[in-house]
Parts: sequence; structure tokens; C-alpha cells
Amino acid sequence: MLGLRATRAARLPCPYPSPCSPASLSGLARRAPLLAVASPAPSPPAALSLLASARPISAAWGSAMRPAGEQPRPSTRVLCTAASGSVPREGKEVLVQHLLVGEKDARLLVDLEKSIASGADLSDLAVEHSLCPSKEDGGMLGWVRRGQMVPEFEEAAFSAPLNKVVRCKTKFGWHLVQVLSERDQCLLQDIQPEELHAKMQDPSFIEEAQLIDVREPDEVERAFLPGFKVLPLRQFGTWGPVMTDEFNPQKDTYVLCHHGMRSMQVAKWLQSQGFQKIYNVAGGIHAYSVKADSSIPTY
Repeated sequence: MLGLRATRAARLPCPYPSPCSPASLSGLARRAPLLAVASPAPSPPAALSLLASARPISAAWGSAMRPAGEQPRPSTRVLCTAASGSVPREGKEVLVQHLLVGEKDARLLVDLEKSIASGADLSDLAVEHSLCPSKEDGGMLGWVRRGQMVPEFEEAAFSAPLNKVVRCKTKFGWHLVQVLSERDQCLLQDIQPEELHAKMQDPSFIEEAQLIDVREPDEVERAFLPGFKVLPLRQFGTWGPVMTDEFNPQKDTYVLCHHGMRSMQVAKWLQSQGFQKIYNVAGGIHAYSVKADSSIPTY
């Protein structure tokens, strides 16, 4: 069980293509009832899903994702059926859990609303009653941003007061939605080798930026860029849990590998951990050598 219900170690996302963008590996790709897409993409293996399933390692995630038993859950259990007058949260991401029942299950919906008003937890009710696959995670959908959800659900999620349970209806049925936390939307984008090369001519850039190379040590011996700290992807279990002790989530972070695939995995994971600006070196060090600096060996 995830989110408010149990403890699970942080895991890296898989490089699966997804109809969601840009947070394509958030676990939302396997929760098709909420995705605003014409047809679902192949689901990534559950063991490699991240955003909706990883335990956070940063305090920036807030109390909503803490393991059970550390602190009490939010005490606010007020039910509302609309969120008029609320801030629309432009430029924000929200941490959402929900429960889905059928369109004709009005009586069940009312009973669930009464249970929540009496103090029941939405995540517990989701495990027992929800029709969405997210029930396995206590209804937890993870961090989402605008453009990932069907319009009615998005409107509810991005206007609901924190911790209040709101009702909304989509073509899939009735939802009870709870926003547990919010944060500024993170930036994740590619940087072309030529642009990175130009930046690296400035010594202050190497000193101020956070540069991460996720290749293996034997690869780094063949070709390397100055200033990059080597954090091999295979050793993620060692450096992942202490990432925010070593790096500042508020600073620009650049991630490099051989061809840009492993670095994208890590970049997406950093995004899920609240790093604000992450740049994946497009094509990796191979493209850097071919397009920007031929003095760097290829392999």
C-alpha cells in the first residue's frame, strides 16, 4: 500500500513512451480511466512505475506521503460538491488521491460521502470500493499537472481546497477527489550538446550548476566531461535515498549518460522528487562528442 498507507523504497521509472506529457512515467499511464487520451498506451511494468508509487525522500513532498504511524493524517474531512472561488493553481502540480464508483451507484456514493464526513479515510474506502486500478494504492494517483486528466476531473483536482474531499462526475462514473498537497510545477527538458558545450566554457557554470553523470565507472574512464559527479545508475539504491543531502532541488541540474536514455530515467525521478529545473543531455556524451567536442572519445 502506498502514500498514506505504507512505506515503500524509491524506485526508478522505466523509459516507456506514454500519452501523458511531460510527466509520462508518473504511473498515470496505467490508470486509463482518468487520462485525457484517445487510446491508452501499453502499460509499463508495475515494478518500474515511479511518481505515483515511490516513497519521497525530500521534505518538499510534504506530509501527505509520509509512512503511516509517523504523524497523524490530515484532520480535515469536510465534503464539498464544488470548489467555487478556489485558486485554480496555475503553474502548480497537485498530489491527488481519488475513489471511483459507477454512474448508477448514487446510493453508494452518498454512503461513502457520509462515511468520510464521519471521519473515514478516503484511501481506506478506495481500497474497498473504487473501480479504478489505483485502488491498489489506496486511490493514490501521485503528482499530476494540467493536461494529464480528463477535463472534469482536472477541474475538480485543480480547484479543490487542500484535504477536502470533492465530488465530480466524468464519463467513467462518480469520483471523490482529495488534493493532499501542491507544489510549483517542475521543468524537465532536453538540452542539446552544442548548448551544453557553450555553457561549459564558462567556469562559473561548472561551479554553480549541478552536473550528474549516471554512467558506470568503466564508461567514465573512456570518456568524461569535467565537473560531472558520477552516480552510476546501477548504484541507485546507494545514492538515491540521500540525493537531497548532496544536491539542492532548487538549483539547475544536468544529467548525462551514454545516449540519453538512462539520464532521462534519472531526470524523471529527480522531477518526482521536487527538483525544479532538470536538463537531460540529449543523445548523451556520444552526441556531445559528435556534435560539440570531437576531443571527447566515442565508444
